Amino acid sequence: MTVAIVGAGAAGAAIAYSLREAGADVTVFEKSRGVCGRAATRRREGCRYDYGANYVKDDDERVTRLLTEELDTDGLVEIEDPVWTFDGEGAISEGRDGDERKRTYEAGITQIAKRLFARTDATVHRETRVGAVSREDGDWSLADTEDTDLGTFDTLVLTPPAPQTAELLATTRWDDGRRVTLHDAVAAVDYASVFTAVCHYPFTLDRPWYALVNTDRNHQVGWLSREELKPGHVPDGESLLVAQMGHDWSGERIDDDPQDVLRQSVGHVTELLGDDRVADPDWTDTQGWRYALPNDGLSGNAHRECEAAGLYVAGDWVVGEARVHAALRNGLDVGERIAERH
Repeated sequence: MTVAIVGAGAAGAAIAYSLREAGADVTVFEKSRGVCGRAATRRREGCRYDYGANYVKDDDERVTRLLTEELDTDGLVEIEDPVWTFDGEGAISEGRDGDERKRTYEAGITQIAKRLFARTDATVHRETRVGAVSREDGDWSLADTEDTDLGTFDTLVLTPPAPQTAELLATTRWDDGRRVTLHDAVAAVDYASVFTAVCHYPFTLDRPWYALVNTDRNHQVGWLSREELKPGHVPDGESLLVAQMGHDWSGERIDDDPQDVLRQSVGHVTELLGDDRVADPDWTDTQGWRYALPNDGLSGNAHRECEAAGLYVAGDWVVGEARVHAALRNGLDVGERIAERH
């Protein structure tokens, strides 16, 4: 069995992991330099910071077992401080997550995909963007955007965000009504954009919470977290704020100059916290996530009907839950179905 996985995010890594004992020859094509997709980590000036997904929730028993029992737990840490809430007027209130456990790694959340792939024999080609797919003699042939042949496989899994998967399906050469039906279903999955502003300070913020989340979606800031409360991420005596701006606000500015959007973001964060020191970070970073969060899931059964032809889709957008644990669980499920089919 030969399997091509487009995308080395959480879902793609989980699929490869599920196939590790199935006798599959797995090849992964990832357009970026890193793995784990929107569960992303950067390093700068002695800090590590998760600037996409912030942690893995303890919401799925299978995923919890994967992280705490099956994979290496060295450096797996919990965020102990709570998540508080705020409304459109910026009024902060105590508590939201109760006893919810929040996990990441000292080395950053990208460790999830790195550790999953490390348990497999999968070949991962980075900085390789799949640009063409065709169905030939019962197999799937792939080429990159320069029309370089990437190989032929009996099974193909598409894991990029739904809009990018739909673009690939639209040009896929497979004269079958199932492709059209699947394309239409994938293209209908709506996404929200998020602009992330990262701000570092040479002092410690004294707050009783790890993060704040806007509950009514009426504020310019959607999420604000303190990376220094993740063990191993920020040196003592320093603070690192990760602000993920509101969906509507971000969507209106996703194509604007990032530095201009950053300045606006810092202003809104300063006003929310009521602390003028926050207005002057000593260094910053940004990321515009055009396809950050699926607003809904894949409707209908088109994706399951295509599986008989060896074509699968996977990701948090398939199940309609924008969470790392959802992407991991969906990837595990898809990998198990591929193994059973063969």
